[in-house]
Amino acid sequence: MIPFIDLKRQYSAIKPEIDSAIGRVIESGRFVLGEQVNGFEKEFASYCGTKFSVGVANGTEALQIALLAAGIKPGDEVISVANTASATITAIKAAKARPVLVDVQEDCFTMNPGLIEQAISKKTRAIIPVHLFGQCCDMKPVLEIAEKRDLMVIEDACQAHGALYRGKKAGSIAEIGCFSFYPTKNLGCYGDGGAITTSNAEIAEKIRLLRNYGWRENYNSEINGINSRLDEMQAAILRAKLRHLDNWNARRKEIAKRYCGELKTVQVPAEKSYASHVYHLYVVKSGKRNLLGSFLKGKGIASLVHYPVPIYLQQAFKDAVIAGKLKATEKLSKEILSIPIFPELEDSEVEEVIEAINSFR
Repeated sequence: MIPFIDLKRQYSAIKPEIDSAIGRVIESGRFVLGEQVNGFEKEFASYCGTKFSVGVANGTEALQIALLAAGIKPGDEVISVANTASATITAIKAAKARPVLVDVQEDCFTMNPGLIEQAISKKTRAIIPVHLFGQCCDMKPVLEIAEKRDLMVIEDACQAHGALYRGKKAGSIAEIGCFSFYPTKNLGCYGDGGAITTSNAEIAEKIRLLRNYGWRENYNSEINGINSRLDEMQAAILRAKLRHLDNWNARRKEIAKRYCGELKTVQVPAEKSYASHVYHLYVVKSGKRNLLGSFLKGKGIASLVHYPVPIYLQQAFKDAVIAGKLKATEKLSKEILSIPIFPELEDSEVEEVIEAINSFR
């Protein structure tokens, strides 16, 4: 069986570093908001090219806290995309705002900036473009619209660790960036974790308050906050892994280059000229998607669909505002299939995936 992802392979490759990192935390006796979190926040901010990074419990709460830090209030509207993980829209609703959904570009799966203006109302306060599957959204027109309309832009970079937009790292392009460190991400911990990046000192300080009960001093809440802290164990693991991220991303790109050049019976994803894709997922399109998935399973090759049910068709999000027709999202939900791509995938396995897909009729 060729797995969709195999985290055991990654652990085996860097086992001494991980074991040492975990051991240091246990020996320290400090497990919450200590040296490891502080160290990771500095290192991740430096990696992303921002002044600050604040560790939080997960990517969903990173987005929620970012919205609250940006001053989003109940009833405000936040524009995002219909083609995304449910976490993006869950976060908007957790901030008591109303999601407004626009369509995506069919070739690269990310927000269509040309549809933003028509989605703006008197209640609009923010835009969350999603850097989906490892490729940055076209941010220049998004930022231009936001500046003209006085809107906050928050990058959902939860699938884009190390991705570039016109030479700038994901998470440093807009005022605020949000990351998830779920185990399967390009940079993943061994549980849940997240971070928020910004170069705005005032916003960074508010994020720190929000993630820890609103405390500047213990047991004294200045504002209404939540408990959303990145723990020391996960921070130590992330510090060890961060040193390998660029090499891991380079391997993902190497595999993607082969897929793009050699797959014949499916439509491969477009990598835009403004972007440097890090291929968190490699997503192909096929008019026979379900049959292809079953075919690959029969060949011992795992695949998944990201995402089979558009956000606005899910019961929990039926109150979202739909801005215009979502033709691309609906079409993609019926055609997309994610195939194996992770740094430890062997060349022989890559060849097997290519041969299997090319033999599908």
